[in-house]
Amino acid sequence: MWNKSAEGKASSPASDATGQAAANQKANPVPSQPNASPVPASTEQPKYAAPAAPPSASSTISAGLKVSGEFSGNSDLYIDGEALGKIRLASSRVTIGPNGRVQADIEAREIVIEGSVNGNLKAGERLQLGAQSRMQGSVVTPRIAIEDGARLSAKVEMLRAGDSRSAASTAGGSAATAESGGAKVMSASGKEE
Repeated sequence: MWNKSAEGKASSPASDATGQAAANQKANPVPSQPNASPVPASTEQPKYAAPAAPPSASSTISAGLKVSGEFSGNSDLYIDGEALGKIRLASSRVTIGPNGRVQADIEAREIVIEGSVNGNLKAGERLQLGAQSRMQGSVVTPRIAIEDGARLSAKVEMLRAGDSRSAASTAGGSAATAESGGAKVMSASGKEE
């Protein structure tokens, strides 16, 4: 059949292309941008990439987790679960949370205990025992803080800051016991100091 409205329009190749593009856009809603300049790949950051962690970032072993093995690195560590083995973080802080149960030798710049630890501890700067803490083993540190209520059953060797002697290389040492408020320090001969 003859259509007068279609005959009245002049047909040109440009208008046919425009009409075809409009029909394609209705069928495919994604707009095409032929003149858009591409963004250089070097400036785009993937959305899934995590930023690099600074050296002072903290790692956590949460309550309910049980891990074993040798831990080493340079980030701080918070343990509120169970850990077995050896922990060597010489330039970092290791914190044992109130639910933390650790059976490990620990070497760190600073050690804070709020839970339970059984092992040999070497703190480069200080050791802190919280009120609910329980510690058994041996300690080498230049400074120790024991809160009222902490339990400590260990050989304690107090070193000057920067002194690198190990507990195994000394014959004497001193023993310390603290239970429910107060610390009693005994020398190797058994005399109170």
